[in-house]
Amino acid sequence: QVQLVESGGGLVQPGGSLRLSCAASGSIVSVAAMAWYRQAPGKQRDLVATITRSGSTGYANSVKGRFTISRDNAKKTVHLQMNSLKPEDSAVYFCSANIISRTNDGTYSASDYWGQGTQVTVSS
Repeated sequence: QVQLVESGGGLVQPGGSLRLSCAASGSIVSVAAMAWYRQAPGKQRDLVATITRSGSTGYANSVKGRFTISRDNAKKTVHLQMNSLKPEDSAVYFCSANIISRTNDGTYSASDYWGQGTQVTVSS
């Protein structure tokens, strides 16, 4: 059983910063690409940032220069440092990862997993 658990959300004033973290656990053999998405009320879930196992990153235009994604392969974690936050950054943030895990019968399975989400609210 593989799980992704996010932490670090909360309420912050415009211009402030937050750091989100996501930890993967379970019968994990390897974690490939990891990413952060966000979903505001009544809107679709959008990609925010991605990072490959080797550390190559990509960002949505709306967060470039303000957000930084990073990961620790040994700890199976991914982080999102969010600076200069704006009210339009308010959303539920989800982490996602492509994970190779060992199944109960000893075989290997590659699947995309999602965390439960963490709320980020930017408001004065």
